[in-house]
Amino acid sequence: MHSSVTFPEMMTLGNSIRIPVIGFGTYKIGGIAEMTRVVKSAYEAGYRHLDTASFYKNEKAIGRALKNNHIPREQMFITSKVWISDMGYDKTLKSFEKSCRDLGTSYMDLYLIHWPGEDVMGTWMALERLYAEGRIRAIGVSNFTVSDLKVIVESNHIKPLINQIELHPGYPQLELQSYCRRHLIAVAASAPLGRGEVFDSEVCRQIADAAGKSISQVVLRWQYQLGVISLPKSADPLRLAQNIDIFDFSLDREQMDAISSITGNRLFKDPEIQNRI
Repeated sequence: MHSSVTFPEMMTLGNSIRIPVIGFGTYKIGGIAEMTRVVKSAYEAGYRHLDTASFYKNEKAIGRALKNNHIPREQMFITSKVWISDMGYDKTLKSFEKSCRDLGTSYMDLYLIHWPGEDVMGTWMALERLYAEGRIRAIGVSNFTVSDLKVIVESNHIKPLINQIELHPGYPQLELQSYCRRHLIAVAASAPLGRGEVFDSEVCRQIADAAGKSISQVVLRWQYQLGVISLPKSADPLRLAQNIDIFDFSLDREQMDAISSITGNRLFKDPEIQNRI
């Protein structure tokens, strides 16, 4: 397979590992045939970063899709996550091995704790072990609040290199972004388009019209200029290509501030509630 597109720009994490700033989210994409088609479209559009999780139950489909499309493992940055029910030192190690088997890989580029839950430190110690063994190139967390992060950051352990969180216009999580920045923790946005709610935003629409771009391109550009990694999801080849094509324009300070000032709400579960389950 050959692609002549420009590959996405990269961000350097705290351990010098480089990660594409635009990734391809795979939540709710399942089935080998569909995944093979969508991964082919994503690869041809220039995506080199796939985001999955054991909870998505599509790691086997992704593994087959990479094989069916003859995509060399080293050309794809793969992120996966350990689920709440698999937290704890021993269970995390087993979950990691299963994810690797399903994905058809011997290592993970990035492995995250999916949600804060019981035995965070036991889970983190398992990630540290796999990291030390070279099985994971970078370790991090997902859906962690400032108080959740402090448990690890203020211990004598490796700091998370990344925190994947809900982040979109209307819910920019500026305080959490600031904390992560101070501690050299990169931020990745899951559901960066706010489950499609951004398409109803008049602010985003006006900026998109002025820039001659789509609303999704403007929102993803806003995140890029904030220094945030974005993980948009689409099964449509045209939207896939559009979502990664954000590097030929920029937003000025007024436009950035306007998007950051959009009022809205969290759309997913609140970690402060979720992690008490």
